[in-house]
Amino acid sequence: MARSYNLADLLEILAEAGPDRPALVAGGERRTYRELDERATRVAHHLAAAGVRPGEHVAILSWNRAEWLESMFGIFKIRAVPIPVNYRYVAAELHHVLADSDSVALIGERSLLPRVLEIRDRLPKLRHIVVLEDGGDQEIPGAVRYEDALKEAPATADFPARSNDDHYIMYTGGTTGHPKGVVWRCEDIFFGALGGGNVLGEPVASPEALAENAGKPPMAVLDCAPVMHGAGQWVALMGLFGGAKVVLYTEHTFDAGNALRLAAAERANVIMLVGDVMGRPIARELAAGDHDTSALLAVASGGAPLSEAVKEEIRAALPNVMFLDTYGASETGACGPAVGGKEGTARFRMGPGIAVLDDDLRPVRPGEIGRLARSGHIPLGYYNDPEKTAKTFFTDAEGTRWSIPGDFATVAEDGTVVLLGRGSLVINTGGEKVYPEEVEVALKEHPDVYDCIVVGVPDERFGQCVSAVVEPRPGAEPTLEELTEFLRGRLAGYKLPRRLRLVPQVRRTAVGKSDYAWARTVLTAR
Repeated sequence: MARSYNLADLLEILAEAGPDRPALVAGGERRTYRELDERATRVAHHLAAAGVRPGEHVAILSWNRAEWLESMFGIFKIRAVPIPVNYRYVAAELHHVLADSDSVALIGERSLLPRVLEIRDRLPKLRHIVVLEDGGDQEIPGAVRYEDALKEAPATADFPARSNDDHYIMYTGGTTGHPKGVVWRCEDIFFGALGGGNVLGEPVASPEALAENAGKPPMAVLDCAPVMHGAGQWVALMGLFGGAKVVLYTEHTFDAGNALRLAAAERANVIMLVGDVMGRPIARELAAGDHDTSALLAVASGGAPLSEAVKEEIRAALPNVMFLDTYGASETGACGPAVGGKEGTARFRMGPGIAVLDDDLRPVRPGEIGRLARSGHIPLGYYNDPEKTAKTFFTDAEGTRWSIPGDFATVAEDGTVVLLGRGSLVINTGGEKVYPEEVEVALKEHPDVYDCIVVGVPDERFGQCVSAVVEPRPGAEPTLEELTEFLRGRLAGYKLPRRLRLVPQVRRTAVGKSDYAWARTVLTAR
């Protein structure tokens, strides 16, 4: 049977070529490529028996664990579409993603599912739940235990042929503050974000050529990022499709010492971090601790850049380590490797199809400001949202289709791209994306808040810190503690403001829009 770039086909190719090769380590769980593929097959048969059909969407709500990737591949095996869901979401946020994605089934950890029960009566399309055990004791009516489901399902790989056009969806945020599903073809995500089967070289010429990676010297990748996010998921998939052993960091809080001990135990050659929020603790632990880093060749970062200062701290302990930062977004995939730049800038070399375009979709000259764009292997658009799709994806006069998600940039004289900032004002705090308008709407529900503006201000540890300028109602003086306590049931923890400044009046622009530049000045003034 001819193979496609559907991600399940790619796993099967590697499992056939190197069945006993180590594929996955997650906590106490270990899988060879054969075992990972077989368990994914059982997931697939269970979902098919439960009525999930090709093209339908299955949500995954879980922390890092082996079953996360088993579930993803199992969903792809029946040509359904996995929907990664942020485990930090509160009930209202979960409702938006599960309803917006039209998810018909959900695979989730028992301790996370009570939030889903709160909203299940408002999810008429959700008809099947599979429970991953995590020590929780909440009863989930009508649900099936994951291990029971696999035990009863066959391991026979008797699936219909798959397609390069099968969908892959990653939810990301937008200027409205509500996450939206970015829809890719499997072939495009494989080449546009997953390294094309050869991260540091030429991509493979066919799905079958991926089998050669099963004969390469084994590598190990420690992925410390959550696989429900694009950066962590893409690194895990790059590793697997490269024939590597992928080690997932499964603790619920990041501990640099534990991460380095895990890297030593698994002989990790690459450790993947999320910007300075993980990079600074790693640098401090390397300086203070005694860790075996003899196998470590590279430090990668995704979701947020590693600052030059943190890189220098890491280099002091690991002088020969390579840094594999790559700029990317859910709407563009991986755009190119980062290069050194002065503090406060993000700079990278252009990959295939990358350009900085003006408002007429023409490349800017060096020094001019435009918007970062990518052509070639790019998404189809946003799920069920033609209006937002039309505001991000454009076709120029020559017929080239571009993804332009909103990052302003300029081209340096040496041809590198210098990122200047996100047009949508997204706040990147420790790799998590926070959309100011969502936090502003929630803040304004507090009885003491008359008006507010939310921005990101520089933060040494997290890159950016969610911060609020608040105009209180007459006679009120709300504190940061009062406001964050009010927001806890409305927003995920990483979206809560960490800084607050009360002002007599929130400033607006001449056309009545929030003056974000003024708000940053207020929050950073001494």
